[in-house]
Amino acid sequence: MSGCAFCRIVTGEAPATRVYENDRMVAFLDIRPITRGHTLVIPKQHAADLDALDAESGADLFRVGHRIAKALRRSALGADGANLVLNDGKAAFQTVHHVHLHVVPRRGGDLFTFARGFLLRRPHEPTATATAIRTGLDRLASETDDDRETRP
Repeated sequence: MSGCAFCRIVTGEAPATRVYENDRMVAFLDIRPITRGHTLVIPKQHAADLDALDAESGADLFRVGHRIAKALRRSALGADGANLVLNDGKAAFQTVHHVHLHVVPRRGGDLFTFARGFLLRRPHEPTATATAIRTGLDRLASETDDDRETRP
């Protein structure tokens, strides 16, 4: 899918601030984040929507999203929770037609900040943010000793 922006990220043809990668999935910072640390998780294999995504990839997608959400709580970003959102199809406001899961860090009482971020969607120190998330992933891995995937 040479016309797909996310497929170009997977192959390295397009830039992205990657925070996590394994053999089937890649996670990177959203270029128009709602909050600092807003991460997208995508399958490396192109699937335009959920109808085109096999069940195993769907499970892997949410498994990685779960891991990123837990890492955000352990990072210096101070997340108290996360929204995991998947917009499936044009009617659901999917703008890039490659399945992707949004992992949006949240803090208690952040409704105003969240609403402002939803409207403005501006990057927040991507290099430092990615480093903070990777540190959270390292902390999570040290808790579980189960980290077999690689990160950039």
